[in-house]
Amino acid sequence: MANLLSIGLSGLSASQAALNVTGNNITNADTAGYTRKTTEQVAALSQRSGNVFIGSGTTLTDVRRMYSSYLGTQVSTSTSLNSDSQSYYTQIQQVNSLLADSTTGISTVLQSFFTSLQTAAASPTDAASRQLLLTQSNALSSRFNAIYDQLADQNGYINEQLGSMTTQVNKLASNVAQYNLAITQAAATGATPNDLLDARDESVRQLNELIGVSVVNQDGNYNLYIGSGQPLVVGNSTSTLNATPSQDDPTRYALTLTQGASTQDVTAAVTGGEIGGLLRYRTDVLDSTMNDLGRMALVVADAVNSQLGQGLDLNGEFGASLFGDVNSSTLIAQRSLAQAGNSSTTSNFNVTIKDSSALTTSDYEVTFTDSTHYTVTRSSDGTKFPSGNGTYDTAAATAPVIDGFSLELTGGNAAMGDKFTIIPTRTAAGSISTTLTDADQLAFSAPLAGVVTTGNYGTGAITQPTLTTKIDITDPVAQANMETSLQSGMPVKMVFDAAGAGTQGYNLYDSAGNNIGTGTIVPGNNNTVTVNVAANPPSVPSAFSFETTVSGKPGAGDSFTFSFNADGTSDNRNAQSLLDLQTKATVGSTGSSGKSLVSAYSSLIEQVGAKTNQAKLDASATSAILTQAQSSWDSYSGVNLDEEAANLIKFEQYYNASSQIIQIARSTFDTLINSF
Repeated sequence: MANLLSIGLSGLSASQAALNVTGNNITNADTAGYTRKTTEQVAALSQRSGNVFIGSGTTLTDVRRMYSSYLGTQVSTSTSLNSDSQSYYTQIQQVNSLLADSTTGISTVLQSFFTSLQTAAASPTDAASRQLLLTQSNALSSRFNAIYDQLADQNGYINEQLGSMTTQVNKLASNVAQYNLAITQAAATGATPNDLLDARDESVRQLNELIGVSVVNQDGNYNLYIGSGQPLVVGNSTSTLNATPSQDDPTRYALTLTQGASTQDVTAAVTGGEIGGLLRYRTDVLDSTMNDLGRMALVVADAVNSQLGQGLDLNGEFGASLFGDVNSSTLIAQRSLAQAGNSSTTSNFNVTIKDSSALTTSDYEVTFTDSTHYTVTRSSDGTKFPSGNGTYDTAAATAPVIDGFSLELTGGNAAMGDKFTIIPTRTAAGSISTTLTDADQLAFSAPLAGVVTTGNYGTGAITQPTLTTKIDITDPVAQANMETSLQSGMPVKMVFDAAGAGTQGYNLYDSAGNNIGTGTIVPGNNNTVTVNVAANPPSVPSAFSFETTVSGKPGAGDSFTFSFNADGTSDNRNAQSLLDLQTKATVGSTGSSGKSLVSAYSSLIEQVGAKTNQAKLDASATSAILTQAQSSWDSYSGVNLDEEAANLIKFEQYYNASSQIIQIARSTFDTLINSF
């Protein structure tokens, strides 16, 4: 009877354990990271009775965790990829909408600016048209500023998120390390700490939502690595991930990993998770967009100001700048960032825009090879300046010009290994402003005019002269000298000789009747003639030159007179030159890929739009991969309530049946006792 009773008790115990495990599965069906558990039991050792062996019940050997490391790794990996893609897509969507929308982008205000310029060019003396141009200029510069502010806010948001997320990463990494210790201690007793294993796997999954980690299982411990193998957790010890201002650019946060006394920058190595997506977005989209937009702002301000400086305003004076000086002392000092750890805290570079059309959208890194020599590396493609093995010298009389900007070390000396980050265009969209307030100072007329002398009898004709000597609008002294030079050096008279042998000569005379040059044309052809006026006599401060085209067949003695256009208020030639900037290749025009302002912005929208579309596809694909991986994991490790409900019934019957065995053993035992 004792054997039958022990058999029933073993069944009762086993079924009760199974009911407990099943009930626990049901109550944790929605617990994150929980894996389904099952009981494992084996038959107890049989006992010999005569010539046979009779079973002695059952034994509970284990509560098994239904876990597949392969499926778990799939879920963690796909979680990291999906978090990266979703984070990247969320950010780039905002930039795409910002640039492409007609109410927030540049296209509409840029078009309105040129439309108002066209109206003003058609009526150069109309005060209302001139004032409208100033209004549209303000709208254009304000739109550049607004977009820059929003992009700068995104950079601040990324910094804030990196700081918050690294705190979460460190907390989860600490949890994994503690779980490693607890699991090791529990396993030493021979038991399997299923709940601790579940909790550790869930912490790893949550880590992959934040940052991509790889897991190495070593003697039951999870060692976690980020980036290209930097250790985050080893056994029960952890490294600390921090988001701090970058050494290259303090306005952007970099990720550093501290292990003991050693700290290394891991920003470039980190991939996966929300952090990886934010870093990828900042590098691929945000920085390049700010640089591209800044380059456009510089080109707009520089090209418009420069062209206005070549004309005369309603007062007969050379034009004033419409936009702020792109090379103000404040701006040239903002374009270089001294990296942390340099030998001097005061030395830096002045970065002056020399040719806005030659600017790229890249940043640059200056590295000193000794105290006076340095090289420059373009970050976008690694191109080094100067080419070959040469270096630039800080003591050189002329500052080197690289991709449209020059570099000049200021504020002290440098030392070997000192580095500077050059950002020629990064902040330009935020600093562009409309500074002109008097519409009469808009220089719409050309500085020179040509007329046909009354009495000419030939068929000769000329185009209106074009001043080919460029006037530096940012240098008031040079501008005043040129104005004086034109006034005192003009008029210039061109008088033709008789034609002969297929050519025809001409002489040039200044206002005093002095011969200042000669030349020849081919009668009947379009002849481009360049006239050089020397800085002599001394009353002329600056030499200058201009061009005109002579066509037809001038008669002997025919003449044309070129003079300073002081009274040409109705002249709109310089306004037309300004209007040409709408289609002129002024952006990146040093190579074959030069674009107009309108096409450059369209190209920026297209690039960001293409990246946004690809990001959308990537986000959709990684979401599907994660869903599939999660589904596979759920089918193996997840709790199926229908299955667990069936198990409840099965184990209840098992429990009741075991109870009946005990009841029968008791009844039989009572019968036996009563028989005595």
